[in-house]
Amino acid sequence: MAKCPLESIEISDCKSFPCPPFYYAYGDGSFIGKLYEDTLSIPMSTPSLKLPNFTFGCAHAALGEPIGVAGFGRGVLSLPAQLATSSPEIGNYFSYCLISHSFDMTRVRKPSPLILGRYENKEKQLRNEVSESEDVVYYSYTPMLDNPKHSYFYCVGLEAVTVGKRRIPAPESLRRVDRRGNGGMVVDSGTTFTMLPRKFYESVVGEFDHRVGAVYRWASSVEERTGLSPCYYGNEEEKFFASVPQLALHFGGNSTVVMPRRNYFYEFFDGGAKRRVGCMMLMDGGDEEESGGGPAGLLGNYQQQGFEVVYDLEAKRVGFAKRKCASLWDILK
Repeated sequence: MAKCPLESIEISDCKSFPCPPFYYAYGDGSFIGKLYEDTLSIPMSTPSLKLPNFTFGCAHAALGEPIGVAGFGRGVLSLPAQLATSSPEIGNYFSYCLISHSFDMTRVRKPSPLILGRYENKEKQLRNEVSESEDVVYYSYTPMLDNPKHSYFYCVGLEAVTVGKRRIPAPESLRRVDRRGNGGMVVDSGTTFTMLPRKFYESVVGEFDHRVGAVYRWASSVEERTGLSPCYYGNEEEKFFASVPQLALHFGGNSTVVMPRRNYFYEFFDGGAKRRVGCMMLMDGGDEEESGGGPAGLLGNYQQQGFEVVYDLEAKRVGFAKRKCASLWDILK
């Protein structure tokens, strides 16, 4: 990209370059376009919030991407970073709550809310009006890790994974980010499944299989068709898999996130075998020594479903709270 290197778009405001058309690649697609500046108007209040000198890309070609992408990374050209210059109460804090995945296209679901700024006062007021017995929402926060090479990532440290009652310590590469920008776990809303480095993945899956494989038969043909692993056939006398162990993620800062079973073990009916099947929804992220560096793991959106994920940029922390995401719309009205 002549006179406007990709690194400048990611980690600077690019104002020192007379930018010609740019090429920007995401993990699942790419854009070709131009950078522009204009006044952004957001009709979220009266009068509307106006953001002068807002920098954005105008794409005239897209490969594998939707028409538009809202950038919410830690880079200076992201939407939160630019909002924070004039409205820090909005730009320095945002969250989303992903509605649980449904593979039934006939089911009508509300969209997943994306929230700019804080809303706790509205939530407390609504809860007092509706029911004093409403469950209190607890957020589990973990510090963001700074990455000198990939500063736009939301990196956190994964300390361990618990399967059932066994706690499996994570390798050092998942706990820290080194001086070269390698390591840590990226909280990624754009990747579907959580990815762990191979040796650690095998330890987690091995413990899972030790508990589940002793009760249910291995479904190798399902693994070949779906790419998921491990998969098991359910017992005919059971309506669901009763012997699946609990899974919890332990992050830095003494933060623990207990996963609902549907977030890591998907059950469906195999029409060919006419049996219920269950598959683990974590992925092998490959051999660390062959990866060429970068983040050691990814926390995918499938594992984030049913949680409100909070990005507190001022305090440099990421929070998780188990929520009924659709109910947030009532609080936000």
